[in-house]
Amino acid sequence: MRIGYARVSTLDQHLDLQMSALRASGCELIFHDQVSGAQRNRPGLAAALRRLKRGDTLVVWKMDRIGRSMMHFVNLISRLQKRGVQFLSITESFDTSSPIGRLTMHMLGAFAEFEKEVIQERTRAGLAAARQKGHLLGRRPLLNAEQRAEIMQQVASGAELLTDLAKRFNVHPRTIRRCLSRG
Repeated sequence: MRIGYARVSTLDQHLDLQMSALRASGCELIFHDQVSGAQRNRPGLAAALRRLKRGDTLVVWKMDRIGRSMMHFVNLISRLQKRGVQFLSITESFDTSSPIGRLTMHMLGAFAEFEKEVIQERTRAGLAAARQKGHLLGRRPLLNAEQRAEIMQQVASGAELLTDLAKRFNVHPRTIRRCLSRG
């Protein structure tokens, strides 16, 4: 069975061109979304993926309709192949059922892996540079130095319970306990 998937990014764009091309390519079912490709939540794509069975083909008008990034695209197509599902992009004539399509898929996979490693390397370098400049990384503390000192004083004098302090400073009691353990 050929199952189609169409997507447009905004409500003022139209699915007509994609839907016509998918019907002409023999799609028996067509799922669609009107949402940015960067969004993780794409109900139409999720429904299409659930419906696909071994021997089926997922068909799109263009490859960029399905993946958020090259890595996402490669991972999705790899998962489909493991399930015995083929992939066809009409515009690019990309077909994983052919030897050239599988070769192209391997090349895209290598590029996606390279892209991921370059991004990780840049991230590590940026974090190291920020540390060298003395920037504090991570989440900002919920309590400032004055608040921590006041909490220590209140607990030492036995004036307030941890839960009451947590409510007063609008934090979880666990945050108060961490504050006390760090002294």
